Amino acid sequence: MDWPALAAAVAGCTACGLCRERKQAVLGVGDPRADWLFVGEGPGAEEDARGEPFVGQAGRLLDSMLAAIGLRRGEDVYIANAVKCRPPGNRTPEPGETAACWPYLSRQVDLIRPRLIVALGRPAAQTLLNTEVKIGAARGRLFDHRGIPLIVTYHPAYLLRNLADKALAWEDLVFMRRTMRGLKAS
Repeated sequence: MDWPALAAAVAGCTACGLCRERKQAVLGVGDPRADWLFVGEGPGAEEDARGEPFVGQAGRLLDSMLAAIGLRRGEDVYIANAVKCRPPGNRTPEPGETAACWPYLSRQVDLIRPRLIVALGRPAAQTLLNTEVKIGAARGRLFDHRGIPLIVTYHPAYLLRNLADKALAWEDLVFMRRTMRGLKAS
């Protein structure tokens, strides 16, 4: 599937129950040839309404995080989610829901071919790594996703509720930037 076919498949998807309450599926946004791929959990209410990931308060924090390491949304950055439809009440996606969306996220990775993937939060990390993940234990380590380095950090929405962990997220951002510099140098 190319990008238009993938977008059409996601827009028409009925593989899980999340499709019943969505306004629209949210494929992702950004540079389709980006070196950086950020993957979150799933769309919230604002994302469902606008059709773009990370547009609410958590999105503003993500944009600030990107700026802190010299990045901008859409410029060598692609942003996607583990699930493409909004879970009711913004709840965490269930394993069956992330499994139903996995072929779409997998295809996005194949089309983008990023140099580095950043998993924002536990559901994204577990989906990409296909294993149980504890963020505290996974931070600061480099994982492998089908030959692509992957870094796990906190989801911006979590950071809005847990301000004390913003310092840890900064450490993760520094690690991401250092990792990318190493990847571009090799």
